[in-house]
Amino acid sequence: MSVAQEMRRRLGALAPLRMELVDESAKHAGHAGAAPGGNTHWNLTIVSAAFAGKPTVARHRMIYQALGELMQNPIHALAIRARAPGETDA
Repeated sequence: MSVAQEMRRRLGALAPLRMELVDESAKHAGHAGAAPGGNTHWNLTIVSAAFAGKPTVARHRMIYQALGELMQNPIHALAIRARAPGETDA
């Protein structure tokens, strides 16, 4: 199973209504946390009813908990946009 597939599987615990996961590792080539072959720098957009009424920090903690040890290896950086249904980025 690829890193992206495993991340999606684990994040499934949050019952996302929408999830976009993008490997941006190529943009960070040469950076200390970048590894050959990618899977180190990610951009996540996730919409879940589980986030309703929770502040940003709590939402991020929920995501970190779902990802578990992947946050230590291989993930080096994770940009997160976590929203409840009906919320916008504005």
